[in-house]
Amino acid sequence: MSRVIRALLQAATITVTVLVIAAILGGSFWYIWREAKARSAPEPYEITIAKLEQAVFGLYLRAQGDLVTEPVDPHDPTEITFVVRPGQSVLGIAHGLEEMGLIHDAGIFRRYVQFSGADEDIQAGAYILRRDMTMEQIMLQLQRGLLPTVTVTIPEGWRSEQIARLLEERGVTSADEFLALVRADHDDWPFLADRPIGSARGLEGFLFPDTYQLPRNTPAENVIEIMLRNFDWRFGGELREMAEERGISIHEVVTLAAIVEREAVVATERPVIASVFWNRLNIGMRLQADPTVQYALGCNADTGECWQQLTREQLNSVQSPFNTYLHPGLTPGPICNPGLASIRAVLEPAETNYLFFVSLDDGEHIFSETYEEHLQHDAARNRQ
Repeated sequence: MSRVIRALLQAATITVTVLVIAAILGGSFWYIWREAKARSAPEPYEITIAKLEQAVFGLYLRAQGDLVTEPVDPHDPTEITFVVRPGQSVLGIAHGLEEMGLIHDAGIFRRYVQFSGADEDIQAGAYILRRDMTMEQIMLQLQRGLLPTVTVTIPEGWRSEQIARLLEERGVTSADEFLALVRADHDDWPFLADRPIGSARGLEGFLFPDTYQLPRNTPAENVIEIMLRNFDWRFGGELREMAEERGISIHEVVTLAAIVEREAVVATERPVIASVFWNRLNIGMRLQADPTVQYALGCNADTGECWQQLTREQLNSVQSPFNTYLHPGLTPGPICNPGLASIRAVLEPAETNYLFFVSLDDGEHIFSETYEEHLQHDAARNRQ
């Protein structure tokens, strides 16, 4: 009997132990589940300014209808090279797209990019776009459609032959194709339309010197489009207003700036050199600038040298409308492609009475107001 009682007591003890353990485990699991459920409960929806702006953008874009959803020309598959400059804003990109006829409206495109959250995703570089693309397709292309490019730096003061040679060497485009287009008659940009009758009609002077990311193996017209668009941007509102205030055209500014560019070696002398040429023009005195004769001679076919050393005899014997020793006033067009500093120097020349300057071996110049002073400075230089 005692054996049976002991067995019952053992069974009861085991049962109670199991129940206690089960209760503890069950309570623990229930507590963990309740806490997890509390943590995962949805937070109440909060209306923020950002969410309101997003909603407004959405309603605005929906109201624009076809301007957002339809391409500019669904039947035009022409490929157009579009360049995004480093640091360029979305609005600046949008204006460039509108100017090239790739989108209907710059403001709508900017808001579309903001609504899509793609503000930071557009990278600087070159892209191929078409007028049969929708805004969404263009935006996506600007996020992931970078072309293989090469960095090309065009120095200030180079003429078009030098630029063409460099572009071909870097695998960008054909030098012959590039030069043929540069030398053709162009009036298709507003800054080219004010050129007077009898002036040079090509693009010399307007191929803005800068560092470019250019697509490899691209048509020359695309490269020229990129350079002209850069000139249009660089020679912007402020500089154009300054030209209007002085009563001179963009063509005159660039033509004189090109001469200043070739004469100036020391940056601080640009405004002074510009003042010399302005002073001469104002009294009807010939500019007598050596680089204009160098330009008239052209590039040496054998050596490729485009700025050849001159003799005194050549200064008065090279027959060309670009020779400012023989012809008064400005040259028919720019003799090179000037940079922004020379353009500004022409628009903001120093206030001087100088009419002459003599160049020294280190690139600096000695300036003088009278011919007698000039002869003395020239003689002193030759004695050194």
